[in-house]
Amino acid sequence: MNKKKCPFEETCEHKTDDCYEETMKDSITAKEILENKFWIVENKGVRIGTLTLDEEKYILSDKQGTHFFNSERQLKKTLGDISWGHKQLEDSISYEVHGYPTSYKPYNPMYDVRKHIPLFTKSPKSKSVYCAGHYVIRFDKGWVKSFCPKLITVEANDFKGPFKTDFEARQELSRVKSQ
Repeated sequence: MNKKKCPFEETCEHKTDDCYEETMKDSITAKEILENKFWIVENKGVRIGTLTLDEEKYILSDKQGTHFFNSERQLKKTLGDISWGHKQLEDSISYEVHGYPTSYKPYNPMYDVRKHIPLFTKSPKSKSVYCAGHYVIRFDKGWVKSFCPKLITVEANDFKGPFKTDFEARQELSRVKSQ
């Protein structure tokens, strides 16, 4: 059986001189949960931790604690080759309400004629109403971009939208921030 020193020997609190771990090469998989930000890390199909990318630093949280890596190269040096899994196609299925996108399956589609807002709920009996599409909303601290915000949020604040694409919302956000 191939063995190597434990990859966490530098940060492990339970380190011993004879601490070895089965070679992990080609068995580590990082399943993407949030695009380029958060992954579930598995070794041969068994979950061993989570991985976060935050401001160009990787943070691995596992049974031994939290480990910080300054680069993907440093991460690979510790874990070996990593198979980066991407979101399943079914996770990225998008829906539309009156021509505006939503990442949720819409129920009870409606249209607010006065405010020109496509609306929906996330379940048949839900009382929470969401706005389909991309919006730019002004809060106390300034303007922010939002995708499918709650109707109550849009009604309580100044807003621009709906927009059919994230690009259009970003353009409007730049415009209102520059005023």
